[in-house]
Amino acid sequence: LTVLNAGRRYLKAEDLSGKVFVTSGLGGMSGAQAKAAVIAGCVGIIAEVDEAALLKRHKQGWLMEISNNLDHCIARLREARKNKIALSLGYHGNVVDLWERLVCELDKTGELLVDLGSDQTSCHNPFNGGYYPVQLGFEEAKQLLSSNPGKFRTLVQESLRRHVAAINKLADKGMFFWDYGNAFLLEAQRAGADVEKKGANKTEFRYPSYVQHIMG
Repeated sequence: LTVLNAGRRYLKAEDLSGKVFVTSGLGGMSGAQAKAAVIAGCVGIIAEVDEAALLKRHKQGWLMEISNNLDHCIARLREARKNKIALSLGYHGNVVDLWERLVCELDKTGELLVDLGSDQTSCHNPFNGGYYPVQLGFEEAKQLLSSNPGKFRTLVQESLRRHVAAINKLADKGMFFWDYGNAFLLEAQRAGADVEKKGANKTEFRYPSYVQHIMG
């Protein structure tokens, strides 16, 4: 319902075939995103750093494909988008790399490859394993979290700033992003990312919440 209503509200579209939804997280609360994309008929690319979560969703049949190669992900995205094929593709990697690659494709070709975006990392708990920084691999990041939590925190906040910068560039070209109530925008704001709504008070963000804006 969230994905369908986002399409209706932001894209003025009842039919999401050929549209692309990019998000992250395939754990407990976020595992349904892959299936939602296919039910809605769009192309869903969901990034996840933990291979165990990806394999679990794939085994359950909620995720159609898995890849750790961004070139392959972009090729599959283009193919499914062009042919209007419903697809759920799990990218085994950090969502910041995915967002930055989409910016790179935009800069290189002028083509906006994503229509809808969100995030379901566990940003209510960003410094204790809920969000992993793009600068490190999953296992390396887990080791740093254990050995030097202060450094881990610094890298997470740097990653959040990069995360938002990429989203902002794509949103400026017409991609619609919403907050999933996971404290992503709040933690990004605390990290110094550009998420404040221009001309509004500091408690308002440039991107809406799905609770009020989409489901409400």
